[in-house]
Amino acid sequence: MNVQGLANFIWGVADILRGDYKQASYGQVILPFTVLRRLDCVLSSTKENVLTKYEAIQNMNEDAIDKILNKESGYNFHNRSKFDFQKLLAEHDKIGINLRNYVAGFSAEAREILDKFKFDDQISYLDDKNLLFLVLESFAKIDLHPDTVSSMEMGYVFEELIRKFAEISNETAGEHFTPREVIRLMVNLLFNNDNDILSQKGIVKTLYDCACGTGGMLSVAEEYLKELNPDARLEVFGQELNDESYAICKADMMIKGQKASNIKFGNSFTTDGFENDKFDYCLVNPPFGVAWKKVQKQIKKEHDQLGFGGRFGAGLPRVSDGSLLFLQHLISKMKPSNGGSRIAIVFNGSPLFTGSAGSGESEIRKWIIENDMLEAIVALPDQLFYNTGISTYFWIVTNRKDSQRKGKVQLINAVSFFHKMSRSLGNKRNEISDEDIKTITQVYGDFKEGKYCKIFHNSDFGYSRVTVERPLIEDGEVVTTKQGIPKPDTKLRDNENIPLKTGKTDSSEEDIQEYMEKEVLPHVPDAWVDHSKTKVGYEINFTKYFYEYKPLRSLAEIRSDILALEKATDGLLNEVLN
Repeated sequence: MNVQGLANFIWGVADILRGDYKQASYGQVILPFTVLRRLDCVLSSTKENVLTKYEAIQNMNEDAIDKILNKESGYNFHNRSKFDFQKLLAEHDKIGINLRNYVAGFSAEAREILDKFKFDDQISYLDDKNLLFLVLESFAKIDLHPDTVSSMEMGYVFEELIRKFAEISNETAGEHFTPREVIRLMVNLLFNNDNDILSQKGIVKTLYDCACGTGGMLSVAEEYLKELNPDARLEVFGQELNDESYAICKADMMIKGQKASNIKFGNSFTTDGFENDKFDYCLVNPPFGVAWKKVQKQIKKEHDQLGFGGRFGAGLPRVSDGSLLFLQHLISKMKPSNGGSRIAIVFNGSPLFTGSAGSGESEIRKWIIENDMLEAIVALPDQLFYNTGISTYFWIVTNRKDSQRKGKVQLINAVSFFHKMSRSLGNKRNEISDEDIKTITQVYGDFKEGKYCKIFHNSDFGYSRVTVERPLIEDGEVVTTKQGIPKPDTKLRDNENIPLKTGKTDSSEEDIQEYMEKEVLPHVPDAWVDHSKTKVGYEINFTKYFYEYKPLRSLAEIRSDILALEKATDGLLNEVLN
């Protein structure tokens, strides 16, 4: 059974729930039972050994018991209850009590996963409605053993179940996971320059996702490194705000032998689960355009009191969009520049250009670019994500650029690298193929200008925003101050964005005057610049850099088409009349 078929088969349990549950609540039963069945199948081959060992050591202290039974199970968790799915079904009249006994038999971190689903509440409700046995019986027929369903496939199954749940409950599936081919492309570019490092025998690296959802980013990165170097080890760390996504991610980490304690619950901005940690790599797809008003007080306090000693020293974006807060948070997790770190983050178009000079967004871009941390931006095809059809980009940010990339930013236009899917999934109608990923990765690695690649100096994105004044005129005379200085007419006040010169971080008065003489004074000779109001801003007008002029069609071509159309229309008209 393929992933789609398996997910549909599991979702078929909803037929049992119909009538006693609202459609929007189906996932509250199906998701935790899927996790529980997966844990049950994973532990099945060592269950008897664990129970035998437990009989011999049950008088030892709890920490010692956990370590011994985990070793016996072969995973970082175990279950010491005598029950499994089959034995639970053998006692129909005690199904509720026995299921609670089974859940209580899991080690602490596995129990926490089920607690996040509020699983005990579901046991009570299902038992009260005489549905518990039927649901358990249905899941007992589903084989989720690792030999049958790999970790990768299980991740896809969870994603498909969440998507179904999100669709019928009008939630946003895209908040929980990212298409795997997008992650694969990001991981390719994130690791691309580090092949020499990552291929070393016994190498251990760390990767962090501050909005990890069900853990797709972490899983794909780990799989990629294993393909590159079976002897390498990637320790993954994540934090997630959504209860169900957190539970699924933690379960996946446990089953794969990763440290489940590396997955933290809560809001990364207000309850940073890794406050004092630094990571080799960061990989994240934060929610697009999400307001941060609920955490505004804490973030503003950190910005005001700690400045660059905290995470948000560069600036605060408008409250309606916290995208650039995520990036600043990740930059605070980079290792010092001598070791260095690399970040890949997905954004919509807003962080590229929103906010004029002096705004929070512009100040954040300015800080990142002037400190030579922005390495590359890739424009992705639209209709690529489940919850939105808009254009998206991902940024590569690092504090250890290769020598050829220092002082430069690479822009890659990959909007045409996709193929249409045979069946849409929400707003996702396009998909990036393996061949597309290979081509985009090569364009990135070659670092040469071409149709899909442009390379700029850092300062090419900077500009000085100057205030241009015109004199106030009354009764045909220029109004002046007591010192004889012309007063500005606020109604005629205007602004000009003057591009920075290569290598500069601001414009001198001479640069500004040169621009004025060339672009402004020929049209308004009485204008002047109020230098006290000049601000330096940064924006990345991605579309402008890849604009291709398409000449208008000639009149002769248009006329020919019209005449041909008229001729065809006359022919159709004659057929109708005859």
